[in-house]
Amino acid sequence: MIDKKKMTNMEYRDWINSKLTINKEMLQLSQEEVKGLGITNEEIIELTELSMIAYSAGEVEMPAKIGIHPLHDTFFHAQPCDYPAVYGCGIKWGACYPENRQRFGYAQTTSQYIYNDRESGAPLCIMDAVWITEIRTAAVAACAAKKLANVKAKTFGMVGCGVQGNAQVMMMQYALPELEEIYILDNYEPAMDALIERQQPNTKAKIIKAKSYEEIARKCEVICSAAIIKEQPDPQFKDEWFRKGVTIISSDAHTAYEDATVKRADKYLLDSIAQHELLAGIGYYPDGLPKVYGETGEALGGMKPGRENDDEFIFVNNIGMGCEDVIVAAKIFETALEKGVGRKFIL
Repeated sequence: MIDKKKMTNMEYRDWINSKLTINKEMLQLSQEEVKGLGITNEEIIELTELSMIAYSAGEVEMPAKIGIHPLHDTFFHAQPCDYPAVYGCGIKWGACYPENRQRFGYAQTTSQYIYNDRESGAPLCIMDAVWITEIRTAAVAACAAKKLANVKAKTFGMVGCGVQGNAQVMMMQYALPELEEIYILDNYEPAMDALIERQQPNTKAKIIKAKSYEEIARKCEVICSAAIIKEQPDPQFKDEWFRKGVTIISSDAHTAYEDATVKRADKYLLDSIAQHELLAGIGYYPDGLPKVYGETGEALGGMKPGRENDDEFIFVNNIGMGCEDVIVAAKIFETALEKGVGRKFIL
């Protein structure tokens, strides 16, 4: 594999040119090709953590993502980012249509990534980005757990058993190696059955179908949620169910939690303050954001302390960032070039 730490930007460009003629050719990668490149979970976690630290340290250019909402409770988001340290530059265009399964029989998420040459702006690759979104979002949750959860936790709860729920159950074992029980919950029971069938062979913890939100709240030391992001909050968890010391890691704009729960957290963190302020401005947080302790990347990079004692109630609200996408997209592009995967087409 190439070592970009030992390359200048122009040397990186020369390496690409030796395999793909910049501004004349472009690589295209399907979802199966992206998934089949052999990039490991450990690599994804490392890359994701680096990107979150870099964002909070001001080392990337990443505007808050904008979106459109063609149908009720649907969205398209545009996530651009320039990441100089990895010579990565590009944009993801991703959609979520929760009713796709019922209406058309296919997944709720579609996503594409365009990866560009930083020096000229020329497009280098267009790749399916569903796997990028799936794996880096789960890695974000695992990274947050490493610094903000009790790493000796024995119980973990996962709300939402779709693509993201599967990925977070898979990834959480890297952050919480002493897990003994994983409680899962989804309104669609076959999704829970499918998660158990798929993930139980990959974890030593026993995966259990929870009977209710209350059971997860009362039993689990660490809770992740990856349900539908609704235009208005739809609390499913009651504040009274949560105990001291719990860590909640939300990938769904804390839609499922009461405002009282979010606002009584000892530490409330966001992956991007700017992003969530934008969301608040268009109505996603009608009760307002709590006092923000800091960004997740600040805790990961040691700029602010993470969990400091066993009784802290910590709420982490991660919505996903372009810096996470571009660093993974760069890895995918480079690996595909080295392995000769994908199709070149003429610009």
